[in-house]
Amino acid sequence: MNQHNLPKTYDFENTEERIYELWEEGGYFRPTNDPNEPGHDPTRKPYVISIPPPNVTGELHLGHAMVVSMEDLMIRYQRMKGIPTLWVPGSDHAGIATQLQVEKFLLRTEEMTREEIGREKFLEHTWNWKKKYGGIITNQIRRLGASCDWSRERFTLDEGLSRAVREAFVRLYEKGLIYRGPRLINWSPGLKTAVSDLEVEYSEEQGRLYYFKYMLAPETSEVFIPVATTRPETILGDTAVAVHPEDERYQQFIGKKVIVPILGREIPVIADDYVNLEFGTGALKITPGHDPNDFEIGERHGLEIISVLDESARVTARGGPYQGQDRFEARENLWADMKAAGLTIKEEEYTLQLPRSQRGGEIVEPMVSTQWFVDIKPLAEKAIAAVRDGRIKIIPEHFAKVYYNWMEPERIRDWCISRQLWWGHRIPVWYCDDCGEPTVAREDPTECAHCGSMNIQQDPDVLDTWFSSGLWPFSTLGWPDETPDLKYFYPTTMMETGYDILFFWVARMIMMGLEFTGDVPFSEVYLHGLIRDEHGRKMSKSYGNVIDPLEVIDEMGTDALRFTLLVGSAPGNDMNLSLKKVKANRNFANKIWNATRFVVTELGKLVDWEEQSTTYQSTNYQFTNLPTYTLADSWIWARLRSLRETVNRLFENYQYGEAGRQIYDFFWNEFADWYVEIAKLQMANGAASALRTAEALIRVLDTCLRMLHPFTPFVTEELWGRLKQAVLDSPLAALAKDWPEVLMIAPWPESEEIEGWEDQAIADFSLVQEIVRAIRNLRAEKEVKPGARIPAVFACGEAAAIIESQASIITALARLDTKRFSIQKSLPARPADHIALVVGPVEIYLPLTGLVDVAEERARLEKEYAEAQSQIVRLEKLLSSPFAEKAPQDVVQNERDKLTSFEETAAKLKAQIESLA
Repeated sequence: MNQHNLPKTYDFENTEERIYELWEEGGYFRPTNDPNEPGHDPTRKPYVISIPPPNVTGELHLGHAMVVSMEDLMIRYQRMKGIPTLWVPGSDHAGIATQLQVEKFLLRTEEMTREEIGREKFLEHTWNWKKKYGGIITNQIRRLGASCDWSRERFTLDEGLSRAVREAFVRLYEKGLIYRGPRLINWSPGLKTAVSDLEVEYSEEQGRLYYFKYMLAPETSEVFIPVATTRPETILGDTAVAVHPEDERYQQFIGKKVIVPILGREIPVIADDYVNLEFGTGALKITPGHDPNDFEIGERHGLEIISVLDESARVTARGGPYQGQDRFEARENLWADMKAAGLTIKEEEYTLQLPRSQRGGEIVEPMVSTQWFVDIKPLAEKAIAAVRDGRIKIIPEHFAKVYYNWMEPERIRDWCISRQLWWGHRIPVWYCDDCGEPTVAREDPTECAHCGSMNIQQDPDVLDTWFSSGLWPFSTLGWPDETPDLKYFYPTTMMETGYDILFFWVARMIMMGLEFTGDVPFSEVYLHGLIRDEHGRKMSKSYGNVIDPLEVIDEMGTDALRFTLLVGSAPGNDMNLSLKKVKANRNFANKIWNATRFVVTELGKLVDWEEQSTTYQSTNYQFTNLPTYTLADSWIWARLRSLRETVNRLFENYQYGEAGRQIYDFFWNEFADWYVEIAKLQMANGAASALRTAEALIRVLDTCLRMLHPFTPFVTEELWGRLKQAVLDSPLAALAKDWPEVLMIAPWPESEEIEGWEDQAIADFSLVQEIVRAIRNLRAEKEVKPGARIPAVFACGEAAAIIESQASIITALARLDTKRFSIQKSLPARPADHIALVVGPVEIYLPLTGLVDVAEERARLEKEYAEAQSQIVRLEKLLSSPFAEKAPQDVVQNERDKLTSFEETAAKLKAQIESLA
């Protein structure tokens, strides 16, 4: 006899790190078909994911936890299917975020700014900062169970990726797709740099709408055009007033001049279809230097572009008497002066969407600045085609429309790729002090490529972080070199990320991949939603509702958090997260533990069958000299077959959350709550019955642990290892002889063909379940003590054989008195003082003396009768509709069977109601 006792509770704190070391040291994270090792088969198509690189000095938040959990699920699932899998890890240098942290550190510790310390010294400090803190996020990702190939970990500023970035820049420049010039960009006055759209967060805030007069020229005129603005300080940069060409109120003024308040400049009145007749006054002030829409209008009409704010958002010399004032100070002073001059009309409260810097928090200013840009339209056209023709599939499908909208030629704007930072990929352009021409080079030049002068200076700016991130799927595999990794693993398979960066990152990766490799960077894009609190609100520090995933892991374990995130998600949908859900899934992990503990303990009790010459044929899962499967055995295996088919279908359709929920329901509600309880009875019978039951327990538990592994890798790996050893040390060792060394590489449970016996087994056992539930519910309703066994009389009709064969299970689970339990085909009359229950064809009479209230009993039966009748009406209506002709025949037959069952129940209930008269 072998004993393999598990502790009573799952100790995740002492399990997770040990299990992760087991995986990593075993080399299981590396692809099984590595192109850098002997025996590589280039014909085997791999499954590849490049992790969205987190900020190198960041810390784990729920967004990371969702990404890592979902991608690890995908990778583990494919690995178990026997497909060579590669999950490439890495981190992003995060230009603005990292530079800000280092600047704050220097101010705090050395009381110096980066300008005071100088570029070279500052970069030394930043690299030291990266070395000190750069591993924190990586270790936290490991805690989530990420099965990445850490031997291939990359960093966007490492030597190989830096070479890739420079190669990409030079190629685009040589093709004329990169240029330098003045254009409107997002400017962060606090950070003193251009920022991407993704680094701008819009905040709904209360502001004001200011109405004022644009007086017609000459100054002696008293005629004016009323105009409204939310930013009076930008009046200083106005170069036109626009009206709609069909607006009768203002048609007479088109082509005339108006006077800029206080400054006295004359500007034209122009007509443009962009103007909204309904907003404000219907007349629009045009400030091309400080508004993206105005900039486009200005280009259409050839208007002067005036920048009235400098890099610190202070008024320039073009602002006249307000020069040097902060933008908000100038707003107040200008408006006060306009009031004094009689040029204001009114002010009113107005809700604004203010663009704020994600990092600095200050209001971002649209500003014309000389920057480097990518001519994006030629790249976008190819990227649109790759999705339209099916080379790339976006999940969920409706986000393809969002993608197309962003990429439309009339909407997409050239990409500003330069940043006024020091930390990042420095732009590979050198300016000649003598001839003024730029030199763009893959290697640092020593002289001007145009005149040969050695007086050259490198552009001080760095590239937008998203430029290097756009190369991520192929630069991490060795591009621009034709490495074995690039040849085998590219294109990658899946890009999994949040829907909020579909355009900012995913689209740019597609454009870059097509441009530099001639192929798509991945074939599938899976978009998950945002994580909100339990009330559906965005998580933020101001709300006090932020959940720290590391604290959750410390308290309840990684598996509980992962399962909550994965099962609560659906492609493209936001999810609400609460600690209650995580606690419930911690309980699920304990449920898995307890069920396995029972199985392992029972295996240790099995007698050795060797002396009885019993043999086990592992090839067809059949014992010889053993009893046939019980109904419960057949039912659980039929239900498991159905689950396997459902889960595989859901996985194939990317419905991972629903797949997890189905496995959860099966394990908890069917395997643990029903089959395990019945197995205890069957195991108690000993000998052959125990061995047959143990076989079923092993097979079902093994399959469940395999299907749960991508969701909850730690607890399943620990339990599967214990189960495997217990099986190998038991008389059923042949069952586990082909199991691999660890669960994470065990074959995935594929769907099995239906053999024909399953539906009947499920139907027969479902009758047993409904009988037990009905009795249990009545016991609870009548407050019968749990330990009390009660008599029962069954009138079973055609179901007599089933009930007789399952009598021991029914009496045990329903707590019936076996000595006063009878089964009959029918009864001549209803027993007196008995409560009647009707379950399909079975009538159950329970002599609960003193508990029967005739009026109450009649009310209960009438309620059940009414419910049965409503179902009959519904089904009759359904079966007389086109549904009966259009639906699959097995589905229609299933509804007909339901109708027959409800008709039987209704007839029996009616007879019982009449018997109470």
